Amino acid sequence: MPIEVFQGLLIPFIGTVLGASCVFFLKGKMNPHVQKALTGFAAGVMVAASIWSLLLPAMDEAKSIGVAPFIPAVVGFWAGTLFLLLLDHVIPHLHSFAKEAEGPHTSLSRTTMLVLAVTLHNIPEGMAVGVVLAGWLTGSTDTTMGGVLALSLGIAIQNFPEGAIVSMPMRAAGRTSCYAFAGGAASGIVEPIGGFLTLLAAEHVVPLLPYLLSFAAGAMLYVVVEELIPEMSSGEHSNVGVILFGVGFTLMMVLDTALG
Repeated sequence: MPIEVFQGLLIPFIGTVLGASCVFFLKGKMNPHVQKALTGFAAGVMVAASIWSLLLPAMDEAKSIGVAPFIPAVVGFWAGTLFLLLLDHVIPHLHSFAKEAEGPHTSLSRTTMLVLAVTLHNIPEGMAVGVVLAGWLTGSTDTTMGGVLALSLGIAIQNFPEGAIVSMPMRAAGRTSCYAFAGGAASGIVEPIGGFLTLLAAEHVVPLLPYLLSFAAGAMLYVVVEELIPEMSSGEHSNVGVILFGVGFTLMMVLDTALG
């Protein structure tokens, strides 16, 4: 398997690790406005990636295999949405802005459920990279290595604040810096694993690539609407989340169109 594949799978995880390392340089709780800004930025990146890296390529690929473009886009989108909805109900997790956990009742600690919440929405990001890599490897789509790199970099950039959002509260709750760093980094390990497994599957089901691309888009947008937007809008009114959403969206759009 080409070295580019491992680079594409690991770049997003490195973004999470770098974000988690903030516990070694910053003390105390994260400023709420900073957290809203980082969350809004991450949401903007994910929305743009869902459109330019996943849905549009899915529709282009559908044309090349003689399928109406909207069919795989709609089917895959809803499959991804319902898949994340299912995970949301079967995995106990706690969003950073919420007081009560979601999913089945459990005795897990708040910090553990916070890690699970971020891990949960990292699953579609790993899948997205895996599917795009599969399209590039098989040559069955117009995806270039530049497009793969754009998606990996975009997800890595939005993973940086996610790593910090997990590790900083753990440190503020009294955990050691090393423990908090490990927790933040661990929340992102599902991405290269999920990406690799998706890549293995997608290589053997090339006709399904348009559906898999749309599946990843639906799952990512579910995370944005269900978690990130409420988080960036919670508490005292502030426009910082909305502004950084626009920054993240345009940055990912530029990366995808310039490198793809």
